Amino acid sequence: MEQHPPHPAQTEQDEYADSQAPYLELLARGASADAYEQPVLLARAEGADPVRIAALERAKRLALGVREEMEGRRRREAELSALFETAHDLAGLRDLDAVLQAIVQRARSLLGTDVAYLTLNDPPRADTYMRVTEGSVAARFQQLRLGMGEGLGGLVAQTARPYVTDNYGQDVRFQHTRTIDAGVRDEGLVAILGVPLSLGPHVIGVLFAADRRARVFAREEIALLGSFAALAAAAIDTANLLTETREALGELERANAIIRDRSGVIERASDVHDRLAELVLRGGGVHDVAAAVSQVLDGTVTFTDADTAPGEAVEASRAEGHAVRRGADWVAAVAAGGELLGALVLRGQTRLDPVDQRTLERAAMVTSLLLLARRSAAEAEQRVRGELLDDLLDARDHDPRLLRERAVRLHADLDTAHVVCAARPETAGADAEQEAATRRRLWSAANHLAATRHGLAAARDGGTVLLLPLGADGTASDIAAHVAKRLSAAIHEPVTVGASAPVADLATRADAATGAYAEARRCLDALRLLGRAGEGAAAEDFGFLGLLLADSRDIGGFVARTIGAVVTYDERRGTDLVRTLDAYFASGMSPARTKDTLHVHVNTVAQRLERIGRLLGADWQAPAQALEIQLALRLHRLAGPDTR
Repeated sequence: MEQHPPHPAQTEQDEYADSQAPYLELLARGASADAYEQPVLLARAEGADPVRIAALERAKRLALGVREEMEGRRRREAELSALFETAHDLAGLRDLDAVLQAIVQRARSLLGTDVAYLTLNDPPRADTYMRVTEGSVAARFQQLRLGMGEGLGGLVAQTARPYVTDNYGQDVRFQHTRTIDAGVRDEGLVAILGVPLSLGPHVIGVLFAADRRARVFAREEIALLGSFAALAAAAIDTANLLTETREALGELERANAIIRDRSGVIERASDVHDRLAELVLRGGGVHDVAAAVSQVLDGTVTFTDADTAPGEAVEASRAEGHAVRRGADWVAAVAAGGELLGALVLRGQTRLDPVDQRTLERAAMVTSLLLLARRSAAEAEQRVRGELLDDLLDARDHDPRLLRERAVRLHADLDTAHVVCAARPETAGADAEQEAATRRRLWSAANHLAATRHGLAAARDGGTVLLLPLGADGTASDIAAHVAKRLSAAIHEPVTVGASAPVADLATRADAATGAYAEARRCLDALRLLGRAGEGAAAEDFGFLGLLLADSRDIGGFVARTIGAVVTYDERRGTDLVRTLDAYFASGMSPARTKDTLHVHVNTVAQRLERIGRLLGADWQAPAQALEIQLALRLHRLAGPDTR
């Protein structure tokens, strides 16, 4: 047999598949970024052909992207964990120095800097002094005092704004002094980031992270250090409050009535601190926080989102950093990183003890942490669902065991039959910004639908693709229609959905999802061409056109859907209805000529046609359905020797 050389595209695909192995191994053992250059360098040293080298370069870029995403996810998890640990320390505050030291240590560890330190303002002396350091080795640096406006830290303390420099010694934005510059030189610091410790509009100090080499701090790092600064300010404020409370208790010992009153307040504050700490540790929700504070404050506390929160009161609380009174209610803003997330509203309390006011404010802070945690968890799950579906569609991971394990963690089962749906919004006349916003809403709605149906979803090709389990009694058409209806309602715009035929063995068949997605895309395009935008359909809904749209030519299924009732009737009764249909259409749909072909009486033909009408429906002779029946008859004859 004549041997044909391999197709160039196939050769390139094989080279790319082979090139993935070294990078998968590097990813598996967590190698450094420099190690990813080795396979390419080795291939060049061995004189590999350009196709091989190009495939390795492409695999290297993809692997580095995966590594960066994994590192980012681990970093975000570590940041969130550190924030929760610090919040827990704050809830059980006993030693201010220990809490501040923990904050500085965690900030240094997460930002990966050489040094981290914290300064506090000294209003009587109009300067700021070093309070806590981590990683510092120079005694003069540890004893620095900065006047307001002097150096980077003095400027942060004066302006209440974060400042960053990648080379402090050469940065002319700051007021350099001999004392400060000498201390910085002793410590060997080059890049410095400073964020204010604020209580409402007042700056009480500065939190720093610094490196002994030039470095550009990313926006996320500045925001993270700002979160730690907020916790540090809260710890200092709480410690000051506890100090004031202890002093008040010492004075109130001279009056039993006042002592009882203050002790009751302290008990409530301690109770709410314990409850909030327990809620954080066991993953409670914002309404759990509101319920706990309601019991302690003997009132009704509710959480309202940013859209429905009382505007002026929330903005005042956000600006001052404290709960504010609004008529007979108290309002505490729930905010994080400059973003307003909502508010806690205590109703019907015209007077509020300062400790109770602080309790409401602490509850607002814990609520913001819980909301951020919920958002981060939801975004992480959406990304993981999308990554698994992308891997299935791109056939990147061929290990069935790993695919199944990843799916199980998302409550999905790749061993059951699934339907792939391609969804696209119909945003006619929308500009680029509106279209991008619509796609984001569609992706969010599709992820929610996939999660509730134990499926997967991912953004792809300007729309969204979903992988949904078929179910015992469902069909691909039912799923397509349901998805189109749900997504259209969710984003308030028409969404067109094309669905594939059911596919199985997704974990073991590398191309199963890819082929099904291509079929779903063809159905989606067919719907739009036929003027059925905003609907959902599968190949089986298009009659004989479905044979062209389907990824696998399901001829038997088309014949069964079209004339299956007649074929089954003949098989069970021994009749000749199929042959009668053939003769009827061959005779130009004339009963008289049909009876001559079959050599039967015309009444017999009429009876058979009446039976066929009951089996196929009253409109079986309509032009469109008659065309499909004739095509099904021809395919049925070709399917086997027994054409009857």
